[in-house]
Amino acid sequence: MTGAMLSVPVFNMKGERAGEVQIDPEVLGGRVRTRLLKQAIVAFLDHQRQDSARTKGKSQVEGSTRKLYRQKGTGNARMGQIRQPVRRGGGRAFAKRGPRSTKELPKKMRRLARDSAILAKIQAQEVMVLDGFSCETPKTKTFATMLSALSARRGCVFALHAYDLKAYLSARNIPNTEIKVVDELSAYEVLRRRTLILTRPAFERVATGFSLGVKASA
Repeated sequence: MTGAMLSVPVFNMKGERAGEVQIDPEVLGGRVRTRLLKQAIVAFLDHQRQDSARTKGKSQVEGSTRKLYRQKGTGNARMGQIRQPVRRGGGRAFAKRGPRSTKELPKKMRRLARDSAILAKIQAQEVMVLDGFSCETPKTKTFATMLSALSARRGCVFALHAYDLKAYLSARNIPNTEIKVVDELSAYEVLRRRTLILTRPAFERVATGFSLGVKASA
């Protein structure tokens, strides 16, 4: 059974409210799956690690494996081989050996997590639709003025239906602002910023369930 429709406010580029649009929560999974969101965020951050650290253990450093001197009768503290971690030049006790096994999520789980993130934002009234968006020339000041009119200068994700170089060049230097293609959003990227702004075509992609997973053409 379809749940109650959710309303999302619509604004123009001047920050004036131009109505609202409706979206069925069922196209976004029907409910917010918090455990799945945590899994998706942990997996996303795990993939951001360079993970290139390498250190040498006892088996990689040079030196004999012979015991330095006998255990008892010398008056010295007992000592093993020269490669042990407590000696200068010895190997690390817990050496970093290379790439760890990364956390993976199936594509369907990643998409469902993204939908849950968008649904959570809508329920929190932190989503708005921008009607009539156009970027004729790459100009940061114009884009920043628009965000100020939308009260979105404290951090936002600006989602387009397709890649737009002029819009990207206009927004890339604005602090706490990320410009993305809506089909490429992850759950972490949606939740990271305070506000999610969708252009009208981008919202239509979301409202139709991303067209059953078919990626939008540029």
